Amino acid sequence: MTISIPQVVKLTAALLLPLAAASSQAQDWARARLDASPRHHEYVALKHGGRTVQAFVVYPEVKDKATVVILIHEIFGLSDWAKEMADELAGQGFIVVAPDLLSGFGPNGGGSSAFPSQDATIKAVSGLDPDVVNADLDAAADYGKHIPAANGKIATVGFCWGGSKSFAFAAHRKDLSASFVFYGQGPADVTSITAPVYGFYAGNDARIGATIPDTIAAMKKAGKTYEPVTYDGAGHGFMRAGEDPANTVPGNKTAREQGFARLVKLLNGLQNKPTVRSTTHNYTLAKKSTGPAVTCHDTGGASTAGATM
Repeated sequence: MTISIPQVVKLTAALLLPLAAASSQAQDWARARLDASPRHHEYVALKHGGRTVQAFVVYPEVKDKATVVILIHEIFGLSDWAKEMADELAGQGFIVVAPDLLSGFGPNGGGSSAFPSQDATIKAVSGLDPDVVNADLDAAADYGKHIPAANGKIATVGFCWGGSKSFAFAAHRKDLSASFVFYGQGPADVTSITAPVYGFYAGNDARIGATIPDTIAAMKKAGKTYEPVTYDGAGHGFMRAGEDPANTVPGNKTAREQGFARLVKLLNGLQNKPTVRSTTHNYTLAKKSTGPAVTCHDTGGASTAGATM
């Protein structure tokens, strides 16, 4: 059979369009929830030095002044899910500032949304200068402290790559009320950390899980507060995967629900937080899974989990 050039072009387009649609719709569920939110969303330009960082800001519908949460996105950039997560936290009574740490680094000077593919986004985030990231987060924290509706308390919450950055930022910034680390590694030097650090880890994530004992030892030796919890049956990225309608891993959903409840409880505790203690604890939640590990990129797989302490 002979196919003419126009036919080849049409055939190629027909094959590629569904793939492009699948990629663009991968987080349609997150976008739909975001669009349906009653809360106030806005974008602000955070300027420091000669750099401008775009940040997504969400306000809660509350009467009193609120704690500010600096949300640090995954290695996938400021995605629809990251913004939906920011909105969900705002729904619990917190002001959330989510900087796009790829601002200005995308094609034509754009940010996360300007990259042509997930792989391109991952490469760009992986190549970010740690000092620039800390400076961007400083700008977000400085902005948050001066929001009229804020109570002056700042906490960071990071996921995946952002979890490691949340931990590292705690070693950089001295006025944080807390640092929340979702499946991220600790920094090489923890001696400068002043805020309590709370870890949220997946049982099926040996890459990160293998680093926890050394982090516990380092934080204990330095007299710092570090409380990691491991959710067995869950994979890396469970906060996103656990609410994705396509998720097939029960452990992800369980970990997502338990992790979010713990996060909100700890954030609420910052409202009238006593003097920081120097403690380290390591907890494991839910039963072990016999299913395969789930990465940042996946929501599939099979596992079973039941909540225990």
